[in-house]
Amino acid sequence: MSLDLEALRSFIRVAEIASFTRAAAQLGVPKARVSHQIGRLEERLGCRLFQRTTRTVRLTPDGEQLLQRARAIVADVDELESQFSRDSGARGRVRVDLPIGLARELLIPKLPTLLAANPRLELQLSTTDRLVDVVREGFDCVLRVGALTDSELAAIPLGALAMGNYASPTYLRSRGTPRSIDELDRHDLVFYSASLGNDEPTFEWVDGGRVQSKRMRASVSVNNTDAFRGACLAGLGVAQLARIGADAAVERGELEEVLPEARAPALPLTILHPHGARVPRRVRVVIDWLSAQLSAQPSLSRQRRSAR
Repeated sequence: MSLDLEALRSFIRVAEIASFTRAAAQLGVPKARVSHQIGRLEERLGCRLFQRTTRTVRLTPDGEQLLQRARAIVADVDELESQFSRDSGARGRVRVDLPIGLARELLIPKLPTLLAANPRLELQLSTTDRLVDVVREGFDCVLRVGALTDSELAAIPLGALAMGNYASPTYLRSRGTPRSIDELDRHDLVFYSASLGNDEPTFEWVDGGRVQSKRMRASVSVNNTDAFRGACLAGLGVAQLARIGADAAVERGELEEVLPEARAPALPLTILHPHGARVPRRVRVVIDWLSAQLSAQPSLSRQRRSAR
């Protein structure tokens, strides 16, 4: 019995995100086509793969069994196609999510080298500071800054982003340069809060291996790294920024580092993916490229691990 490979890909995507509509959008095909493919697949296999209501889509027990086999089949076919392709590059679509700051400052400017080496690779690139749902939103890999919460995903630790304390020259001329933690009482903080909730604005630093914190007045709180950096550049206060990007602004004279002896703890940097041990070559190429770009940065403590 032969199975339609495209139907298997559609089945996997619907199963992962529990939606025919979103699966069709991510696959770039009409919803009717996905429904028809799943119907033909169910007819060929002689079983129901999904329990469908007006509100929910859930795998049946037969669908659960097929999902694991389908993932393995599709991964094997992708590997064979890449191995015996006339060109040496990876091929296919890879859906990636990146933090806004790292994407803008470091990764997007270098994408031409990746795509030139892999002309049949198609990237769908999301840039956001929101913690995306990797499986439900159909991502092949994501780059996360900070502590992890996705325990079921494969994790590739890259190291940690070094932090620094920065302010604009205009702000420092107006308010003075803080020379000690106590002098921060006379300064404003640009505060990053992912939820813009009731987080207390604090300045954090490492002292003797322990993380210390100091309550400060926040001139502005933001939930986006572009706005975070922009508020600091605009002279709204002291901001604790990742050195990637901020150090370049220092070289251009746009920012100055203050209190270098009291930097915030480094932030873990990790690649997450849902493919388990069978990472398709197209995804592995992207993961290895991301790892290589980031491990070359002097402000990243290196813990590189292959995606293989």
